[in-house]
Amino acid sequence: MRVVIVTESFPPDVNGVAHCALQTARHLAARGHEPLVIAPAAAGAAPSASGSASASGSGPAAPAGSWAGTWSGSWSGAGCASDSGLPYPVVRVPSLPLPGYPQVRVALPSRRVAAALTAHRADIVHLAGPFVLGARGMAAAARLGIPAVAVYQTDLAGYARTYVGAGEGTAWRRLRAVHSAADRTLAPSTAALRDLEEHGVPRVRLWARGVDTERFRPSLRDDALRRALAPGGELLVGYVGRLAPEKQVELLAGVCGLPGVRVVVVGDGPSEPSLRAALPGAVFLGRRTGDELARIFASLDAFAHTGPYETFCQTVQEAMASGVPVIAPAAGGPLDLVRHGNTGLLVEPRDPAAVRAAVSALAGDAGLRAAYGRAGRAAVETRTWAAVGDELIGHYADVLRERTAVAA
Repeated sequence: MRVVIVTESFPPDVNGVAHCALQTARHLAARGHEPLVIAPAAAGAAPSASGSASASGSGPAAPAGSWAGTWSGSWSGAGCASDSGLPYPVVRVPSLPLPGYPQVRVALPSRRVAAALTAHRADIVHLAGPFVLGARGMAAAARLGIPAVAVYQTDLAGYARTYVGAGEGTAWRRLRAVHSAADRTLAPSTAALRDLEEHGVPRVRLWARGVDTERFRPSLRDDALRRALAPGGELLVGYVGRLAPEKQVELLAGVCGLPGVRVVVVGDGPSEPSLRAALPGAVFLGRRTGDELARIFASLDAFAHTGPYETFCQTVQEAMASGVPVIAPAAGGPLDLVRHGNTGLLVEPRDPAAVRAAVSALAGDAGLRAAYGRAGRAAVETRTWAAVGDELIGHYADVLRERTAVAA
């Protein structure tokens, strides 16, 4: 199949949409399909068509040491602006940083989208987290008569509540318009699927995310790193992800006050200055990537995610793959990932006391932490990117068959 992936974000961006788009393109190429990626231009980069591949998607594998080969995990990018090492072409369209959140870039209107779909002779269009660029990709696919699969990945209505205190209805109208035009929408969790259906989006199916169980593994636990982070032998409780208002990392403030506990924060973003003030005694490591991030995950005693707007929550899977017990809000994607009382603890969303109580319960019971960690690792061992990539190819095939049947 010749697949055009239109994504709102792509490496060197570090987020769930970028990671999933990268893994999708990588898997398609590995299975002998011919992907092309259309994404916003990165900061400081000129819009271009790049990649070592020809228009057919064939080409050499990424060179050793390039970001294409090392980017793994939702916070595991190696951070390089070049697309030249990829085994498929990438078309970059002009973009601008989102005001107040420069890490997020928004694509500008461009004729490159329709031109790329035509030049690649696309069989199907994959819309990754469609909102701005994805909407243009959907419109172009419709004009050209190309079937489209839309992948829902971001709770934009929740973001509207967080950043402007309103606008949820507008966000859902936009999402409904884009996703309703697609032949199929793929939701990453049962909670996301339910939200989409309740807001009138048709033809929704479930498609979860994979995790790199070779990179994220318990054997990477590092005693030297633990001594550096907790010289007094404190229990290490980690958060990994963007430092932004919607993630509500400030809910860990009460955990910072627990005796014998050290909070470790991995990531960057606009909320970092306020969080440094709100989390006394916490260790801020900034962005960490690749194998270094995997070593940090495995060296934690517990992982705490605080954001209530996750449609999936990849870092929860990475913690589980690392053999680390998880604390997460009982909302959105974590409901599918965390088995309460088996792989970790689900807590009331937006409740700092509940987060503190869950950490306290795990801190006092090393046996419970170990049992949850083992169960978590076992739960994700079959959730490889290869397995979920093959599921995605199955969805593509279903859509193409349905289009053929309707045409007949």
